[in-house]
Amino acid sequence: MSDMPQFALRFISGKYQGGEFPLRKNREIIIGRSSDLDMVLVEDMVSRRHAKIATTDNEVYISDMGSTNGTFVNGEKITRSRIQEGDRILVGTSIIKMVAVDPSANAHQSEAEARRRLEAGANRQGTVGRPMSGVIEEIPLPDLLQLLSTSRKSGVLSVSGVVGVGRIYLRNGAIYFAAINDDFNVSPQKAIYRMLTWESGTFELEPGGEMNVMEEIQESTEGLLMEGVRQIDEFRNMQKQLPSPHSALAVPTPVAGKLRDLSHGELDIFQLVLDHGQLQAILDNYWGSDLDAAKNLVALMKREFVVVP
Repeated sequence: MSDMPQFALRFISGKYQGGEFPLRKNREIIIGRSSDLDMVLVEDMVSRRHAKIATTDNEVYISDMGSTNGTFVNGEKITRSRIQEGDRILVGTSIIKMVAVDPSANAHQSEAEARRRLEAGANRQGTVGRPMSGVIEEIPLPDLLQLLSTSRKSGVLSVSGVVGVGRIYLRNGAIYFAAINDDFNVSPQKAIYRMLTWESGTFELEPGGEMNVMEEIQESTEGLLMEGVRQIDEFRNMQKQLPSPHSALAVPTPVAGKLRDLSHGELDIFQLVLDHGQLQAILDNYWGSDLDAAKNLVALMKREFVVVP
């Protein structure tokens, strides 16, 4: 049948999380808060007539219908855009992913049934004050932060991963502070770069008041993400030259050379080895980035100023 759905809109965050809506060929779907529309999303940030999705035989397009808060595709505010499998759409606080489906398995699900399931799912989860939430496997943190930046969201993004809980503080889409496990000795930039490496976990964006901090992050979100990805790639390339995070490190006696020959960064790492003697503690207490700490440590190890006992 020509009207069998080949794609669906899957809600991966927000009050309708887990729901799906089939996309049939040569069909237009209106999304909005008004109860008489094809896809009804009942939340304050969704306009009465928010967006339109139009499908042809081979393509799918989404258009914003002059909504108050805008429609976003992969972190970019759009007027009209073609969407493809894997693309992520933000409408209100719902992040929606376009996914391929088995036409035969979804042929009998009507749009009316999809609407009922969306509504039932939202009611089960409780809709009042429900934050934007989801899993990192569905939307990696760099993509999520880009989306929140472009849509100028404010609040606290809590990210739960295998090493603890990170919090990223946003004001109109701009990141102004971050911490992991409330450890304020680690710089906010370093905390963000570390969180960008988390490949599993959950997130929630909750509205919250401003946090007073001594020094706010000045870099743009886009700048932070670009620098973070660059540092992560370089750090991963260096990891084979580093001991494991909890390995002991030591300074041999006698010292392998003249301390005056070391750079300022190498001297700082040398001191941290004496003070802490463990890679993770050295990374945590170094004033600069994990990448700079690793470079200085590798340089010291090559010259045998620092050894693994």
